Amino acid sequence: MDPRPLLAILSESRELGYLGPGELQTHLTHALGFAFAAESALGRAPASFVDLGTGGGIPGLVLAGAWPTATGFLVETTRRRCVSLAQWVEQLGLSGATVVEGRAEELAHRPDLREAAEVVVARGFGPPAATAEVATGFCSPGGVVVVSEPPGGDPTRWPEPLLLELGLGPARPFLSETAAYVVIEKMLPASERLPRRRAQPWKRPSW
Repeated sequence: MDPRPLLAILSESRELGYLGPGELQTHLTHALGFAFAAESALGRAPASFVDLGTGGGIPGLVLAGAWPTATGFLVETTRRRCVSLAQWVEQLGLSGATVVEGRAEELAHRPDLREAAEVVVARGFGPPAATAEVATGFCSPGGVVVVSEPPGGDPTRWPEPLLLELGLGPARPFLSETAAYVVIEKMLPASERLPRRRAQPWKRPSW
């Protein structure tokens, strides 16, 4: 995929206040790190993915371009950002990507999204406990959750026994040249009650 149209859209996203500081190429490289981590874990490109809180387009738009045959769902709560994302998906010709408006902890119970993604990604979506609880509702058993981490990472952020209660395996670090991620395998189907609704993963985190 030619990066120039995408970089132009990321520039527009920044002008709208959706994307934070930093070089646009750095944002693009960081987004591609999610793809490398997921493909390393699966041994191939995924058939489906969910981006939790796509916001200004990172990493969802980049992954939709990197995985053109995958079905992708870009989850975002803010109506204004959803409108922009839908326009950018059309401009980039990302036929496999769909913007889904709503709270992720509610959408994870929607039948067509429930445990339907081979890969779930999260960049700045929330604290580890909330991210893991919401992600397990979207990720299919045998799939992986990939989360961006602070520089250097911190394994204590992801307690293994509590991840197991969510149907998730241990958080394994994945380091690119410029960023840190964790890759978490979905081991077992999630309990029907997970994720808890009405912002409970944030209000009453599991750890």
